[in-house]
Amino acid sequence: IIVSDIDLAAAQETVQLIESNGGQAVSAQVDVRDRKAIQAAVKTGVSAYGSIHFLVNNAGLVTKHSLKDLDEDAWDLVLDVNLKGQWLVAQEVSQAIASSGGGAIVNLSTVEAMVVVTSGSTAQPHYNASKGGVPMLTKALAVELASENIRVNCVAPGPIATDFFDLEGVMSAEAQAFMNQRLLVQRIGQPDDIARAISWLLSDEASWIDGIQLPVDGGWLTR
Repeated sequence: IIVSDIDLAAAQETVQLIESNGGQAVSAQVDVRDRKAIQAAVKTGVSAYGSIHFLVNNAGLVTKHSLKDLDEDAWDLVLDVNLKGQWLVAQEVSQAIASSGGGAIVNLSTVEAMVVVTSGSTAQPHYNASKGGVPMLTKALAVELASENIRVNCVAPGPIATDFFDLEGVMSAEAQAFMNQRLLVQRIGQPDDIARAISWLLSDEASWIDGIQLPVDGGWLTR
């Protein structure tokens, strides 16, 4: 596994976790807006393992801005990381996957690619716009990369207990009551819920699945 992160210490920590469980991994410091950093990470991976077969496009962020107070810097940051970054990484890594004989890519979107999640009257329109582009980027990549024996799908998580959120706030009784209005499975999602879906889409068990968005959301989008 090539663990890439804008925070190199975080990437190295993940490498240690993988190695302590019997896996092999190398780290690379990557800002997904930086093509040269992406290219360097690809070289690191090919040098370490000889080939690359899979990509998980997981980098993402959000800033708390409503339409009224949203400025161009915040818009550009979120769109550049969440959407442009997935394109840049896929463009570079897919070449290595093709040279290795093929494989699969999984992009991360969110239920907010399809619905606005808010308990009030404001949203983060730049975040919704960035994530709304991921399913269509996924479809376009699936069409173009099929001839290279590369499948491309995306996973749309619901609310997941990670440090992307204010965990204390997300786990509060008020937040749980709000989420339970939508969740059919009455619990917040765990990272393993998403990891299992990604692993399946990358595997041969999903070899006839291409170009889809798979919600992993506890039933959030059902009602």
